[in-house]
Amino acid sequence: MRFRFCGDLDCPDWVLAEISTLAKISSVKMKLLCGQVLKDLLGESIDYEKVTKITSDAKFESGDIKASIAVLSFIFSSAAKHNVDSESLASELQQLGLPKEHTTGLCKSYEDKQNVLQEKLRESSLRLSRLESVSWRVDYTLSSSELRDVNEPTVMLRFQVQSPNSGSKETTVVSLTAEKFRVLLAELKQAQSLMNALS
Repeated sequence: MRFRFCGDLDCPDWVLAEISTLAKISSVKMKLLCGQVLKDLLGESIDYEKVTKITSDAKFESGDIKASIAVLSFIFSSAAKHNVDSESLASELQQLGLPKEHTTGLCKSYEDKQNVLQEKLRESSLRLSRLESVSWRVDYTLSSSELRDVNEPTVMLRFQVQSPNSGSKETTVVSLTAEKFRVLLAELKQAQSLMNALS
């Protein structure tokens, strides 16, 4: 069976397994747990002490707590990513076996934060590193052959890239044979012409 909150795919087995874990806590505690998970998804730190208290009635062990946080995090982020409304999400979660009272609390929390969560996910998606600089040089190395010494050029490329998250700069050095460099250059020119054709 396919679910919209899973991107019109089957629900992952681990999510199915953890639905029964979520059903062990009361619907009121479920809503409180949802609040903590949503805080975490929106960039605030989760209060693990509170989460432990919330789940203490159900006698959750450390693994159960982590699994509950993970499954709620998946449900919220996946539903927001696929733009699923709270009514559809409620229907799908009940089909998976989550009790109606639990589903109501979860979906109310989701509905309250859906737009903010989607904006946060949009901000953090497709964060690419930024190319700061490229430098190159050609080295000639002597290679022995049976007949004579031959100069073989090697192209050294140095890329300096800025990380999108931390802003730190990282340098990568690549060494290419002349033949591999010709192939790379041809492919880059082909990519550039395709990009120029699109604009």
